[in-house]
Amino acid sequence: MSKRTREEAEADAGEITSKKLKKDKKEKKEKKSKPVEPIEVASGNGVDSGAEKNGLSKEERKALKRAKKEAAKAAEAQEAADNVAEAKGDDEAAAKAERKARRKAEKAAKLEGKTLETNGHDHASADGNITGVSKSEAEKYYKEKQIAIEDAKKDDIGPILSFDSLPFDAESKKAFFGDFKEPSPIQAATWPYLFNGRDVIGVAETGSGKTYGFGVPCVNRLTKEKKAQVCIVSPTRELALQIQEQMVKLTKPRGLKATCVYGGTNKDEQRAQLKGSQVIVATPGRLNDFIGDGTIDLSEATYLVLDEADRMLDKGFEQDIRNIISSAAPSEKRQTVMFTATWPDSVRKLASEFLRDPVRIMIGENASGELRANTRIVQEVEVIGEREKQDRMLAILKQYQSGKSKNDRILVFCLYKKEATRVEETIRRRGFRVAGIHGDLNQAKREESLAAFKKGEVPILVATDVAARGLDIPAVKLVLNVTFPLTVEDYVHRIGRTGRAGQDGRAITFFTDGLEKPLSGALINVLKGANQPVPEDLMKFGTTVKKKAHDAYGAFYKDPADMKKATKITFD
Repeated sequence: MSKRTREEAEADAGEITSKKLKKDKKEKKEKKSKPVEPIEVASGNGVDSGAEKNGLSKEERKALKRAKKEAAKAAEAQEAADNVAEAKGDDEAAAKAERKARRKAEKAAKLEGKTLETNGHDHASADGNITGVSKSEAEKYYKEKQIAIEDAKKDDIGPILSFDSLPFDAESKKAFFGDFKEPSPIQAATWPYLFNGRDVIGVAETGSGKTYGFGVPCVNRLTKEKKAQVCIVSPTRELALQIQEQMVKLTKPRGLKATCVYGGTNKDEQRAQLKGSQVIVATPGRLNDFIGDGTIDLSEATYLVLDEADRMLDKGFEQDIRNIISSAAPSEKRQTVMFTATWPDSVRKLASEFLRDPVRIMIGENASGELRANTRIVQEVEVIGEREKQDRMLAILKQYQSGKSKNDRILVFCLYKKEATRVEETIRRRGFRVAGIHGDLNQAKREESLAAFKKGEVPILVATDVAARGLDIPAVKLVLNVTFPLTVEDYVHRIGRTGRAGQDGRAITFFTDGLEKPLSGALINVLKGANQPVPEDLMKFGTTVKKKAHDAYGAFYKDPADMKKATKITFD
């Protein structure tokens, strides 16, 4: 409300005299009669509106002329508004204007309350929670889905329970999510924090929807500038290709490019593919090579994802990961996301060093991130002699490849490449449809075998541990471990290929008194932890759990991260 209107209203209440009101009106009329001072408009070379036109360019003169016209219009509009207001100077008009101003103020306050400050995204409410999800509803959802969240900042952010809450138009949502009804638990829990720019550690089993979990939030921040803005690092080329496939679905509709680079293929071809890419998916080794020779510049990559972080550390990529993180944008400008199936000390140390106040989100029964098998998988361990393995394997395949289940997917694991080749040939000679995936096969053949297995063209896939982690192979009914892996961790990751996405699964494992005998104690603990029966023959091998040894240096290896840092001494 203007000062004049307010004083008139007060005069009506007897707070000021009508004499003073008339005096004020007279003063305002005098002010209005004064000429409007010209408005100065700064030009690019510092010359104002009072300067001579000879010193201005053509564009600057045009801008000056437009500014003068706008100033004149503004003065006319103000004068007209004042005249109208003065004409309606009676008490009734003043009261009406006051009511109108009050309604405008209330409306503005409501709009201001709905304004969000969440790094440019509009999916959260002003208090950080997701619109439509109360605190009680969020707690109920977390309890049902077995989600635990640790956040030092104590941000009270609820889950995203519907795709409608995401900051995308209807067409993008349809392209991204297709027939999905709702976000998976890992997506629902991580998206609110990721859209708000927080660093996140996700501890969840493979196959829980992690790729979209970290992929969807980064799409909104991408621009069409032809430079690396997002970098996703994964331990194996199979997993990297899988991630790229999903990222293409997210980026292609927006005219963006996602490229995958990995070892074992021609570098020049990959260099050509990298041109103009906004998203880079890579394995640590090849990525470091390209960073070193200048092919890839991550200095402006502000979104960095470490997928299967525990696996990368197990494979000895710690120094490579450190180099990659150091090559990306500085931590204050970078959002770092880490997904891991387990939460060992090595991963914790890496997270504490490179992530800023991260939120740790743990999904499933194993909220602590300790080594534990999926309880939806029925585990059967058969203590067997080495010479009995082949006949028993063929009998199991015959049992599971008959009748209605003849097309059920079966994943057969071997320890060595030559063993995998021999087992694949044995199965094929017995009339089964089978394919193989291991290190002796070239990349094209591996991709062909994996695609055929996914499509159901061949129901049996023989693999080494290269396929044990990260591969998204739906509806695997049975995992058959012909040879026990070198570690119980690899055993848990192998059997994790079945029982995915809420489905039940089965794993049959052959165990001999050979190299795997020292692992009996750790295997027994895994079986007990998943409420699975422990065979008496397995108990005979003992329950002692051996210290985990390094792949290259054995049990005497000391992690550099555990060593004390040198003390810097300076002399005056």
